[in-house]
Amino acid sequence: MARAEEWITEGAAQFLESGEEVLAAFVAAPRGYTQSVAGVSGVGEGQMDRAAEGADQAGFRLEAPMGLALTAKRLLGLSVSNPVGMGIGGKVKGLLSSVPIEDVDAIEVKRLLMGSRITLTIRGESFKLEAGAGAKAKPLAETFQGLKAAQPPS
Repeated sequence: MARAEEWITEGAAQFLESGEEVLAAFVAAPRGYTQSVAGVSGVGEGQMDRAAEGADQAGFRLEAPMGLALTAKRLLGLSVSNPVGMGIGGKVKGLLSSVPIEDVDAIEVKRLLMGSRITLTIRGESFKLEAGAGAKAKPLAETFQGLKAAQPPS
């Protein structure tokens, strides 16, 4: 388990229901965050605004950085302290959002040059996040797909 996944999993425990466990987790940020702090603020801030609008419509709160944690029942958005690098030193500070897995329509991950772009679709609303190269975004998406495939048709 990667370092960030470990401290997110441990920190999320206080927000889990009885018998619930974190299956996958990683550190993310609204799409555009890296550009906004790297000096391309106009482009980055526009992307962050679009991500925030989509997330608001879906009822999912975003922060930069934030943790995403998946359980068999829910997708959790977690407020986290800023890790110093390579996933070291972060801490879960609070629960931003909790969405029943039935309300999550899709989690798609596209590999970028130095990280990943994650598109979350919740309650029909899509928005984008980004994650660094070491984030375990793909395993979270694959775990989610397995959970959705195992659900009985509605």
